[in-house]
Amino acid sequence: MKKKGLGFYLRIYFKILAQDIKSKMSYRADFIISTIGMIFTNIAGFVSFWIMFRSFPSINGWGYYEMLFLYGFSLVAITPVQCLFDNNWSLRIAVYTGDFIKYCFRPINIFFYYQSEVFDIKGLGQLAFGIGTLIYSWNKIGLGFTPLILLKMIVFLITASLVMIAMQNAAAATCFWIMNSFYVLDLVTRFKDYAKYPVTIFSPVFRFIFTFLMPIAFIAYYPSLVILRPDEVPLLSWLSPLIGVVFFWLSYKFWMRGALKYNGTGS
Repeated sequence: MKKKGLGFYLRIYFKILAQDIKSKMSYRADFIISTIGMIFTNIAGFVSFWIMFRSFPSINGWGYYEMLFLYGFSLVAITPVQCLFDNNWSLRIAVYTGDFIKYCFRPINIFFYYQSEVFDIKGLGQLAFGIGTLIYSWNKIGLGFTPLILLKMIVFLITASLVMIAMQNAAAATCFWIMNSFYVLDLVTRFKDYAKYPVTIFSPVFRFIFTFLMPIAFIAYYPSLVILRPDEVPLLSWLSPLIGVVFFWLSYKFWMRGALKYNGTGS
């Protein structure tokens, strides 16, 4: 069988995306309410920083606008997992009901086929809010701007996204082996809330956990230091693109291992 290339998958993806968006637009009230809810959730996070810094001028050397930068960075970084991989939340249901078997018979990559079926369009509101927060804090801090800085920003945001995607992929794929996999996925997702904080404000134990065991520090803290504090960039920051790619590849292999061994209800 002829191997299918990137062009083939892009054409298929945009066709599936168009159908999914049309389907969602038929329930406009649900879309509008969900989007408003997403926006207010992000506003609440913005306000929480404002309230916190009314009492404390800085937290362990981190000022208000630096914290906002991290917050905006994390929102942008987690947007791809929100928009493109939201179907992971339904994976356990498809596996337990046997509906997942349909993905095993199509002559295309199972992971691509399953993930491409859902695009969470309301995540674009989160993206806009995150970019706005980044621009606002960037101006307040007085960071410079050059084409090189923009390139670094794009590269480190993309690779930071891969870390969150990898964590969700791996957590969702546990449903191929364990019954109560929802709690694994829910736990991993809840941990992402800590990504908006600098890892240095936590105790040494949690710094280790958030760096090497549950690597949420690579969603915002380490990659953002390349832009935010260019004169004191640790080695882990420069390694974050490699770490993001490796983690995503490992999570993909783990997901596919479960999918390829799947044989119907009860597997």
